Amino acid sequence: MNRMVDINSDLGESFGVWTLGDDPGLFRHVTSGNVACGFHAGDPQVMLTTLRLAKSFGVAVGAHPGYPDLPGFGRRAMACSPDEVYAYCLYQIGALAAMCRSNGIPLCHVKPHGALYNESARDRALADAIASAVRDADPGLILMGMPATMHHAAARYAGVAFAAEFFADRAYMPDGSLVPRSRPDAVLSDVPEIVARVLRLVTSEVVEAVDGSVLPMHADSICVHGDTPGAVAIAEAVRRALGSAGVTVVALRAVLQQGSVPKEVGDG
Repeated sequence: MNRMVDINSDLGESFGVWTLGDDPGLFRHVTSGNVACGFHAGDPQVMLTTLRLAKSFGVAVGAHPGYPDLPGFGRRAMACSPDEVYAYCLYQIGALAAMCRSNGIPLCHVKPHGALYNESARDRALADAIASAVRDADPGLILMGMPATMHHAAARYAGVAFAAEFFADRAYMPDGSLVPRSRPDAVLSDVPEIVARVLRLVTSEVVEAVDGSVLPMHADSICVHGDTPGAVAIAEAVRRALGSAGVTVVALRAVLQQGSVPKEVGDG
């Protein structure tokens, strides 16, 4: 069976007069866009503009909820209870879903942002809160998260589909977590290195950690962060290389329909 994979990016992260990233450039190369919902970035007008761009490029849309932390771009840990996280996520998903409906765009998935993503990958209660919000917003939505973590276990428990994600432009720790952004080696920028890592991940399902160890890892979607320097060039090179390797790049739902969701993760 031909290998399929999605390419996603976090988009719509501008706010007011402040512009972040090159969304039109990225939309030319990705198949899924995670749209900020106003808590860590974005605002109602930016959300609408981003959705309309996604529709014009034929890119699938997901909600990208984060902590209520505009000044910190959602990358600072917050002492939020699971009930608060549930409410925050349901609120943000609902806002984007309403805008999707008004523009005739299906909402496909939900991917937590920043500190909420990283903390919920380790914390089952937070992961359950996010998965419950996804299910209660729309049981047909897909939860995108980190493979072999609480994200997958919580999605299974909540009864929602799960998509495993690999970060093309981020380094990995030996335990499979992301290298903290406080470290200088956390974000990758060398395009040939990134392309080689992605091809190895997709074809062999392994990734090299910062200490040189090799980790098994499955991914349904490859992320290129919209705020990574050179993001458009990275996304373009990754997509071209995947095509040359015989990998079909399609939107997330088509990847999952191929039956590629990993089965090795327990209920945690």
